[in-house]
Formats: sequence, C-alpha cells, structure tokens
Amino acid sequence: MSRLPLHTVESAPEASRPFLERSLAANGFLPNLVASLANAPVALETYLTVGEINGRSGLTLAEREAVQITAAAIHGCGFCVAGHTAVALKKAQLAAPVVDALRSGSPSGDARLDAVAVFTRDVIATRGAVPDAARAAFAAAGFSDANALEVILGVSLATLCNFANNFAQNELNPQLAGYRWNADDYLHHATQPATEHSA
Repeated sequence: MSRLPLHTVESAPEASRPFLERSLAANGFLPNLVASLANAPVALETYLTVGEINGRSGLTLAEREAVQITAAAIHGCGFCVAGHTAVALKKAQLAAPVVDALRSGSPSGDARLDAVAVFTRDVIATRGAVPDAARAAFAAAGFSDANALEVILGVSLATLCNFANNFAQNELNPQLAGYRWNADDYLHHATQPATEHSA
C-alpha cells in the first residue's frame, strides 16, 4: 500500500487535476506514480512536462526506454521498470529478450541499445563525470555529445519518478502486473564497475 494518498481527478489538489486528466487520457488508467505525485502539483507538473520534453530528444523511443529501464533498475524502482517495460514492448516494439536484457543489466545484442544502457550506468555511477573512454565508446556507437546530454536528461526524469515511487512505495497498478520486476535480478550487475571501456 502506498505511503501517500493516491488521488483521483476528483480528490486531487486543484492544480493537479489537469495533469491527472491528461495522464488518464494518455494511459487509459491513472498510474499510481501519477496519483501519488498529485500530492505535490509542482512535482506532477515537472514529471509530465519533462517527460514531454524528453520525448522530443534525438534519441529514438527505444533508446529513451533503454535509459528509463536502466536507471529504474539501478534505482531499485520496480514500478518504473514495469511501466517502461510495457512501453518498450508495446510502443517501441522491442523484442521481449531485448527488454529482458535491459531489465537485468545484461547485453541485449542490440549494439546501440547496449551502448545507451552502458552510458546510462556510467552517468549514474559517476554523477555525470564520465571518463573520456566512456564518452569515446558512446561516440563510437554512433552517438553525439548532444545525445549524451539527452541521456542525462533521461536520467534526470528517471530520478524524479524512481525516487518518488520509492518514497511513496507505490504498488503496481493491475494493468502493469504482468511486467513485474524483482530488484534482485539487477543487483549483481549494479554493483559492477560502470565503465567497461579500458580494453
């Protein structure tokens, strides 16, 4: 059970209501993350606004979802891993084995998505101070410095929703139950050195 009230459009603070209506229309249900963020209208507005801005980045939807799944797994946010698994499978049309690899922190076999996932881990582990080798490896996979900043943008979005979910202790909505994720599946990967570019 969430530690915070899970608001509906009717019960939420007035400033949160337009954002809840937007989320409800987009998803067909109100994710518990959004319902809990409604307790702080500015937090909910930031989450949805930054999410929209992130959607305009030069990264593809699949690449953006690789950032979100990787960050959520590192941060131990099962809710966000499940939610972004649904997006990766249904909207980005990624194959299930690729998504499973992202969820576990393992190589997926997709060179670009793996480069995004590794760079995301580097960004989080170093708080953005990635070594030159990590930057060079990301560039060698076909990404620009603008893309690197877009990964950092995605990490910032993930940090807000991951930490908010971890704080609220939100349960999965029934609509996401089929994508449940266990943090233990990622722990051994998350404790490894982030940079793997010395060779």
